[in-house]
Amino acid sequence: MEKREMRAVDALRFLSVDMIQKANSGHPGVAIDAAPMAYALWEKVMNFNPNDEKWLNRDRFVLSAGHGSALLYSLLYFNGFGLTIDDVKQFRQLGSKTPGHPEYGWTAGVDATTGPLSQGLAMSVGMALAEKHMAAIYNKPGYNVIDHYTFSLIGDGDLMEGLSEEALNIAGDKGLNKLIVLYDSNDISLDGPLSLSTKENVKERVEAAGWDYSRVENGNTDVDAIVNAINAAKKTDMPSLIEIKTTIGYGAPGAGTHNVHGAPLGEEGIKKMRDFYDWNLAPFEFTDEIQKYFDEAVKAKKPSYDAWQKMFDEYQKEYPEEATRLKTSKLNMDDITTSYKPGDEVATRVASSEILQEMAEHNPQFWGGAADLASSNKTYLADDGDFTKENPVGRNVFFGVREFGMAAAVNGMNLHGGNRAYGSTFFVFTDYLRAAVRLAAIMHCPSIFIGSHDSIAVGEDGPTHEPIEQLSSFRAMPGLNLIRPADANETLAAWKLIAKTTNRPTMLVTSRQKLPVLAETIDAPVEKGAYIVSKEEGEKPDGILIAAGSEVSLVLQAKKLLKEKGKDVRVVSMPCMNLFKEQDDQYKEFILPSQIESRMAVEMGACQSWYEFTGLHGKVMGIDRFGASGKGSKVIEKYGFTPEHVAEEFMRM
Repeated sequence: MEKREMRAVDALRFLSVDMIQKANSGHPGVAIDAAPMAYALWEKVMNFNPNDEKWLNRDRFVLSAGHGSALLYSLLYFNGFGLTIDDVKQFRQLGSKTPGHPEYGWTAGVDATTGPLSQGLAMSVGMALAEKHMAAIYNKPGYNVIDHYTFSLIGDGDLMEGLSEEALNIAGDKGLNKLIVLYDSNDISLDGPLSLSTKENVKERVEAAGWDYSRVENGNTDVDAIVNAINAAKKTDMPSLIEIKTTIGYGAPGAGTHNVHGAPLGEEGIKKMRDFYDWNLAPFEFTDEIQKYFDEAVKAKKPSYDAWQKMFDEYQKEYPEEATRLKTSKLNMDDITTSYKPGDEVATRVASSEILQEMAEHNPQFWGGAADLASSNKTYLADDGDFTKENPVGRNVFFGVREFGMAAAVNGMNLHGGNRAYGSTFFVFTDYLRAAVRLAAIMHCPSIFIGSHDSIAVGEDGPTHEPIEQLSSFRAMPGLNLIRPADANETLAAWKLIAKTTNRPTMLVTSRQKLPVLAETIDAPVEKGAYIVSKEEGEKPDGILIAAGSEVSLVLQAKKLLKEKGKDVRVVSMPCMNLFKEQDDQYKEFILPSQIESRMAVEMGACQSWYEFTGLHGKVMGIDRFGASGKGSKVIEKYGFTPEHVAEEFMRM
């Protein structure tokens, strides 16, 4: 690359350090040393259109090293994604379009919310999974409507996180040859040299996971070598990692040390950096010649975009159903005929499985997998084959015992667009994937997480496998629908809600044990979060019993016993707390009248989340200790979850 064009690379560096200095906050090191690889990728390789940031067939870019956000904003600014110089000057300020870490849906051109290290890498795996799967399904002779690459920029810290191992192995096993990772290898982490904490051989590690590996020795200035490495990676039949050796903060005081990782350079430091690069422009100022390199690169991408649009117009005429599915993340439940007969007994994990089969039949864009528990979660799609390197049309993804990797990949699959994906495990193991659910909620990403074996009814596996605090902790997460259905009918209603929910993730929690199918739950309004499942007989109830999941049928039995004791109670099923809290005051008052203070919530889990609904005069019958090993029915009895004990506890109020 000619020296004059290198000034465009330096412009990325200086815009980044200028915005960090103005904010007096940020991470200049990676923004400086990764600028050449970012320029090489964005201007010389990647296919995108800044005027159509959600273009389905664009190359995806995920900055897994999200603390380097200043570099990403510099790229978005120079490439015309709508950021103004004033936006850039508001870096890390409240309400700005340039927050401290990239935020999906907030800043145009950001393909994923990143920051917690390695989640970006794992979401990239999910995007590449979606690309490979959708290409196999939707591409027709003469119509390669899905044909793009997923790129991720990672650092040393990303590879130290355990999640990276899960992500690398999933990608290698599935043969995701359109996933290319640029590894900014500067041998520095926040606390000091990488040698303080690791001695691993990255080449051997990624090759063992089934990746292609290459190395660029001079990532500080050799843009051409980086471009050549990326183009070579495109020719492999494996995912590729390109280790690009750099000096953190190259050209700045403290370069090559952790001192330049996470603090502004200071006025004197920037002055010295300007001297190193012979940079005489004022902060936030750039010449027309510099901007020209970016403008020409963007212009060169336009013919590819126009050709694709023309092709897709023809594709829509030839394959209208496929084209329609590519444009929505909603699922069609109109043709679902699954129903349940009151009096039958069906575990909600089984009901969910039966519904899944029919959903898959009517929604070819619906797919997912499990963390080596599909047979227990009952989430295997029986008629749809397994996704493998050789069979990418398969709709069952075997993620292996990699809960976190699975959940982050599911986020990436859904962020890709044009499909809807789920992941499943035992509910107690969702502790391993919580951080990915949190990012899905922050991104308003409609990922579907299924957690089976929802209570102490798990039985023989004992306290390690019996969730106690998980329900309360996930209910505390903003922007997540946690749904714990009472029976097969509520499970069907839950899936109908999930199908049309496109702005937030869902955690569906299902039972291992069989539960009676209730007549009272037919057409249950799960979308309202709570409803009266059994009304009082008189004008005013003597109290209210509130429950979720398997405990709804339990409190209905207790209601009969209380009737014999002269107590006329209302029973409320609350499958989704946050949705109930989102209802208007009139509905909430209708379900839980404020003048009725005798309220008792019943759930085989931690009490914490229920007090909001029982009030100061109410009671929660829950479990604030760990479970026990034994036959499920015996464990339930030991912990007092019998109709008789529920009735006794209510009478003691």
